[in-house]
Amino acid sequence: MTRVVFLCMILLGALLPGSGGFQAQAAERFVSVIEDLPLMDGLRENENAAVAFETAGGRIAEAEARGGIAPARVRGFYAQVLPQLGWTALGEGLYRRERERLKVVVESDGDGGTAVGFSVSPLGK
Repeated sequence: MTRVVFLCMILLGALLPGSGGFQAQAAERFVSVIEDLPLMDGLRENENAAVAFETAGGRIAEAEARGGIAPARVRGFYAQVLPQLGWTALGEGLYRRERERLKVVVESDGDGGTAVGFSVSPLGK
């Protein structure tokens, strides 16, 4: 349901006058193992590194992506889009939604681009 709400927000944002921000370009793709987490345009997921499984306490998923985008732009994108998906910021790159924690690690890849790590785990783990 969260994915449907997010896609509706994107469509509404594209139709509203003066709404040119990230929404019109945001989420045509999602992280493969975190189906309600948009993959920013310009990032490419390494699906071979993606891992996901369910535990008694909840889901655990990890993914990584890279792209030729400045780290500050990537951080800004996720800081803006994640609260719209119900995630509450706890600190830089750390979010909480219901009983889950999301960590987004954004670093320079040394080649002028950015490496991004995503991980979802149950709270308290």
